[in-house]
Amino acid sequence: EELFTLTGHSDWVRAVAVTADGTRVISGSEDNTVKVWNLETGEEQFTLLGHSDWVRAVSVTADGTRVISGSDDNTVKVWNLETGEEQFTLLGHSSFVRAVSVTADGTRVISGSWDNTVKVWNLETGEEIATFIGDSSFSSCAVAPNGLTIIAGDPSGRVHFLKLENPGA
Repeated sequence: EELFTLTGHSDWVRAVAVTADGTRVISGSEDNTVKVWNLETGEEQFTLLGHSDWVRAVSVTADGTRVISGSDDNTVKVWNLETGEEQFTLLGHSSFVRAVSVTADGTRVISGSWDNTVKVWNLETGEEIATFIGDSSFSSCAVAPNGLTIIAGDPSGRVHFLKLENPGA
């Protein structure tokens, strides 16, 4: 049984995330936008504009204050979920960003790209902390609850487990 449908994107929705409190949904689309939806009312709260190509990945911090988006414009963006304003653009990938994840403590962002890298970013400063270079592109990523292990998938069917050497950086 379908409960309801949220309409507003003008092209494929490629990514969705839900806030931990279940009150909002974030969607990323091939219309180059990220939308924030209120699940209680079904209404669109914000359209987050700033990407110049398809949005392929979205994630939200556990405390529900920030949205992270990854795009085919090679960038990762960090947005304030209360105001809808862009806080950072994380530059460093040289190809499509197809995956984003955030650590449980909300201090670091992980991004996976078709440039054969997984990058770790400081969510407070926007600084790149670490880069793992693989022999293939990365299409998915997640972080273990302890924040020390990054899991990344690639198109060849492999799942990589990466240790974050300096988690406090």
